[in-house]
Amino acid sequence: GFTLIELLVVISVITTLAAVLLPTFAQARSSAQRTACLSQLRQLGQAWALYASDCDDHVVPSYYPSGSSEVAWDFTDGTQPGLLFPYCKENRLWRCPSFKGRTWGRLYTGYSYNATYVGGDYWANKPPASLSVIANPSGTALFADGGYGQPVMGQNYLRAPSDPLYMAGTVHFRHLESACVTWTDLHATSQNQIYRRMTPLTGALSADDTLYDLQ
Repeated sequence: GFTLIELLVVISVITTLAAVLLPTFAQARSSAQRTACLSQLRQLGQAWALYASDCDDHVVPSYYPSGSSEVAWDFTDGTQPGLLFPYCKENRLWRCPSFKGRTWGRLYTGYSYNATYVGGDYWANKPPASLSVIANPSGTALFADGGYGQPVMGQNYLRAPSDPLYMAGTVHFRHLESACVTWTDLHATSQNQIYRRMTPLTGALSADDTLYDLQ
């Protein structure tokens, strides 16, 4: 058998190892979630491209009113399938594995769509773009990890820094202080430089509209 001192030594060693290894395990888990998020955003981008292909190269609108309902790219009235749903019916694609914030009764779960330049804004009289006017597809953000406020809450419309609604349409850098982004050429990246901070982990992809506009 073990003596009491030997047991205490073993417990002490285990405690020390746990203290050393737990942060490593947590970082590995966060890294895996970031990889999954990048994959999901890339698939949302492919759904966006399929929608445009079916609509004479006009991209999916961010939203538009229909009677008393709001029809949006992700959900209608917050709970029913949205415009992109026929092109990506897997429920997991709509849920960022790292997003835990409040969603105000809407089923969006942390992903936002470039409403300032790409998807358009109905109430601001900005129509959705067509593929032909996107001059720099690899440098125009399409979808990103979205969130605003403190604590961070979900939002589904990505806003450029010049947009009057920017403060409610910021990027959430929640994956090890980086954010997953899909661009209009459908490649996905992890961005870790935060501009125009609103909270410690929310802000913009660029200091101006460079990574949002169509130029």
